[in-house]
Amino acid sequence: MRRTIAASPGAAGTEADHSGAVDTLRTEFPFELPRGYVDESGAVHRVGVMRLATARDELVPLRDDRVRENSAYLSVVLISRVIVRLGTIEDVHPGVVEDLFASDLAFLQDFYRRINAEGHTRAAVTCPSCQENFAVDLSGGGRLGES
Repeated sequence: MRRTIAASPGAAGTEADHSGAVDTLRTEFPFELPRGYVDESGAVHRVGVMRLATARDELVPLRDDRVRENSAYLSVVLISRVIVRLGTIEDVHPGVVEDLFASDLAFLQDFYRRINAEGHTRAAVTCPSCQENFAVDLSGGGRLGES
């Protein structure tokens, strides 16, 4: 399987177009944490890449003793398996995920669900003032209030 990082949510799909060309399957998704992971030297790592989960990614943590003792630990092990990179850190192990701020872990859990269940990082929203409907990209590429 060829793995790619698409720059925009709609840049790659999974269906062939009418000309017979097949789009590349998108398996890696960039993200930006709301706060960021602070490593032992004090450096903050906010930008990362998460890949799609495999069946093995979801099954292997179930055999982990930490998960057997505390089922809430499942998300820590699972998230650590699918993060390809976080800032300059390429070995994102459960200890790194344990040290994330709670808001960053919640962001990653939602991001995981979106890319694995829905296949994209967009969400439909409605403006509370004017009731206009539009889509936003939750990958963190742009900051709230910025255009």
